[in-house]
Amino acid sequence: MIAKVLVLYYSSYGHIERMAEAVAEGIRVAGAEAVIKRVPELVPEEVARKSNYKLDQKAPIATIAELPDYDAIIIGVPTRFGNMPAQMKNFLDQAGGLWAQGKLVGKAGGMFTSSATQHGGQESTILSAHVVLLHLGMVVVGLPYTFQGQMGITEITGGSPYGASTITGGDGARQPSENELAGAHFQGRHIAEIAARLRRD
Repeated sequence: MIAKVLVLYYSSYGHIERMAEAVAEGIRVAGAEAVIKRVPELVPEEVARKSNYKLDQKAPIATIAELPDYDAIIIGVPTRFGNMPAQMKNFLDQAGGLWAQGKLVGKAGGMFTSSATQHGGQESTILSAHVVLLHLGMVVVGLPYTFQGQMGITEITGGSPYGASTITGGDGARQPSENELAGAHFQGRHIAEIAARLRRD
């Protein structure tokens, strides 16, 4: 049986949604099944509309109960003051029962993110989220330097050994670049391949 990988994300303005699609494309290239789902919005709809949140996202809402059904979970979030947003933290905080039963132990896990500025807390967001994955017993997988796109210095770009990322600009007008999408694609493929190996073991 092929590995089944969940791309679980939260996206206010669509940047992480686009990165999630690239991650899923990489998962499929690895021969695994990719499922894209998002976590519930906590902001009242009226406030979200006034803030121009992207409310037409097609991904269905995930549930905590389904998480053990996957061989790997790759989480995508925007940065909020160098940490994950409340929407994702609220969702993961409901996984206490899975933690107590060890339901996610040994599964591959990874992170990707976005921030408004080049040094806007991308690495701290991913690293702090890794702590949650480790508490759940997951095998944390990053974005290795075999993805050469993170070695370049000729353009402003996201990406680190901790995970793929994109820079949105202060007004959110900048969309993920070709290099940033390539990093997300690489990370999706890489984690799917590791998930497949873990299944065999």
